[in-house]
Amino acid sequence: MELKVYNINGSETGRTITLDDSIFAIEPNQHAIYLDVKQYLADHRQGTAKAKERSENAHSTRKLKRQKGTGGARSGDLKSPVFVGGGTIFGPKPRDYRFKLNIKVKRLARRSALSTVVADNRLTIVENITLDAPKTKKMVEILNNLKIADKKSLIVVENQNNFVSLSARNLQGVKVVSVSQLNTYDIMNATNLVLCEGSINEINRVLATK
Repeated sequence: MELKVYNINGSETGRTITLDDSIFAIEPNQHAIYLDVKQYLADHRQGTAKAKERSENAHSTRKLKRQKGTGGARSGDLKSPVFVGGGTIFGPKPRDYRFKLNIKVKRLARRSALSTVVADNRLTIVENITLDAPKTKKMVEILNNLKIADKKSLIVVENQNNFVSLSARNLQGVKVVSVSQLNTYDIMNATNLVLCEGSINEINRVLATK
């Protein structure tokens, strides 16, 4: 599969780049995508929610009324879950939501996500973006040139570039990641995926079938 390469001015460079069909043109495995996205979101959960149970409430244990002869049910202390301020039944407890996912499944999920983006014509290949200083105005200009300024965009660079990252940091809906930070959630969450030309070889190395 060949795609055109654009420059940061939005013009065609006259060159094309060949994408590995085993990464960018496979039949997407939706379940693998689901599992990888689920793990990504689970890893970001704090798991600190906590509700007090009956034994943890600080209330008196005296009986609220006489236990028999009232015509109603017996009432225990104020810690009972049936009273306002009482303990919570089966309330949340601090827990770790993380779970293990095999590396082969994660690679399959990323390949499936990239193939989905290509199939939906949401992939743009650009020359490497190089900035001399962090300039948000320059990044806005680049996005306008590529006609994706009003869309949620994920820009993938070969290596972490602080100037590029800082230039896009204040732009809503724009995220810059290196190949090592690329994940299935970000790929599927973006309306447009922008791959810098230098990142292609690194993606091929990381996601090659093993």
